[in-house]
Order: sequence, then C-alpha cells, then structure tokens
Amino acid sequence: MMDWTDRHCRYFHRLLSSRALLYTEMVTTGALIHGDQARHLDFNAEEHPVALQLGGSEPADLAKAARLGEQWGYDEINLNCGCPSERVQRGAFGACLMAEPQLVADGVKAMMDVVSVPVTVKHRIGIDRVESYDFVRDFVGTVAEAGCSAFIVHARNAWLQGISPKENRELPPLKPDWVLRLKADFPALQFSINGGITSMAQIHQHLQQLNGVMVGREAYHNPWLLSEWDEALGDAPSSLTRDDVEAQMVVYMQTQAKLGVPWFAASRHMLGLQHGQAGARKWRQVWSDHRLKHLPVAEVALLAKQALAEYAGAAKPELLSQLD
Repeated sequence: MMDWTDRHCRYFHRLLSSRALLYTEMVTTGALIHGDQARHLDFNAEEHPVALQLGGSEPADLAKAARLGEQWGYDEINLNCGCPSERVQRGAFGACLMAEPQLVADGVKAMMDVVSVPVTVKHRIGIDRVESYDFVRDFVGTVAEAGCSAFIVHARNAWLQGISPKENRELPPLKPDWVLRLKADFPALQFSINGGITSMAQIHQHLQQLNGVMVGREAYHNPWLLSEWDEALGDAPSSLTRDDVEAQMVVYMQTQAKLGVPWFAASRHMLGLQHGQAGARKWRQVWSDHRLKHLPVAEVALLAKQALAEYAGAAKPELLSQLD
C-alpha cells in the first residue's frame, strides 16, 4: 500500500505479530535503479520476515531490482500485478500486466535467475469488465511455467477505467470462490487470498482451504487484529496489551528521533491502535495534533494517555518509566 506500509508502519505491525509476513510499499524498478536506494530499501532488522514488493515490467530492470532487494536482506521479492491506479498504468505495470502474462513470466524468470529468495506474484482475478475464470487460470499457468510457485490473489477484477482505485476496493464484487478454483486446478502451487478480509472468522475459514491470507487496509485501520494472528498460527496466547505496544512505539520513536526522524513520521501509523476502545477518538486526536509536533514524544504520549483515561473516568496515569 503505497505511502502507507513504510518501515515505521512495518515496525509497528511487527510488535503486534511475530509470525506475519510484512510487505513493503510497492517500489518501482526505476526508483531503485536510478533513485535513492537506501531511502526505498532500508528497514529495521526487527521487521523480518519482510518482502520487497516491486512494480515494473522490464525483465532486466526487475532482475536488477530483485538483486538489490536480496542484497539488502529482504526475505521475498514480490511482483505487483494488481494495482489499478492511473499512475501505475502510465508506467505499464501493476494490474495492466495481467494482459501480458508472458511478459510477467519473463520478469519472474529474470528475477529467479539472480536471487535465491522466493519470488512471488500478487495479482487480480481479471482486468476491466471481462469476467472470465479462464483468463486468470491461464495467467497463473503461464507465470507458473516460469517457476513462480506462490500467488497472492486479490479476488476481484481491476477496473482500469471508469472508476477510481478507491472505488475499485468495493467494485466489482469479490469472487473468493475463484481463488479456491485456482487452488484446485494448481494443487502444487501456493495461493493466498486478499480483498475484503476484516475478521478472524474470515481468516480462519480461508486458512482451512488456502495457504495464506493477506490483509491490507483492515490491518492498517484496525491493527489490533494482528495481535490474534500468532495464536491463530499455533503460538501460545499473547499477554500483549495496547499500552505495551504504545510504550514500545514511543521508545522506537525516541530512537528514531536521535537519527533525525520526527516522531510523527511513525506515530501516524498507529492511530488505529485504540480502535473500538472507549476514548479512542480523543487519544487519536492527541497523537495527530500538529500543534504538538514540537514536543518530545514522551510528553505527547502522556497527553494521549491522559485523554484516554479522562474519557474513561479513570485517574490520570503517570508517565511510564521506559518513556523517561
């Protein structure tokens, strides 16, 4: 999710789940080859396992970018064939690549030839108004012949014209049964499902039939959902609390501040932490108040806790020792 899942967001999400595979924002091959590589590729060691998601269509450029990703330490290279935005279309990659499965296959092979980490593909079930299971089946078959064995399927068509990318998150309707058909037709391949997943009940259901589940916007807006994932994958129940996560993020932001990174560059990603809790709106307002940006992050954290406690009618909390 471009402009969302940066390294600060991923660090935050890792605090909530040690088992989740985290993905970067989509990074274009041109940005990596000709731009500031460190800005696009640097990440915190705590983020592992973490995948680099690439946007591009030229096999040679994809190979160069994939090699950079492996050298930087990423655990997986993922090719985005699902983004419908006009900006991506102008670059001739994203969802429009589904119309050229052989080009995608060539790109996948070029990447696999130069890296030892897994190369995966994220895609839609189709493009524009053509609703054809044969289309996505043939796309997967062609790309699989190039060596790709893992696919992440956003289970709705990408409409490249006529609606906005935002509208394309709801239209057309999802077809999760098509992902199950792909799994049945290609039992040796791994399929993860994406799109419209908002609850643990859905996640449990999908994991009974597929190899994985990708959650995007719900994980961002309601991040506490991630705190249940490790247990769902077999770990012992977690004793983690929202206060624990907030305290760890404040320590992280203090560390980043010493490197010249303003605390609000990271805090913006945790605004959903208190989602559904009494006083969440007041707490969120403190963390997002631009008038407080000049304050040390520990002071902002105290104000946020006070706002939460006051709403709940509790006593004002003391500043946590680890925030000193």
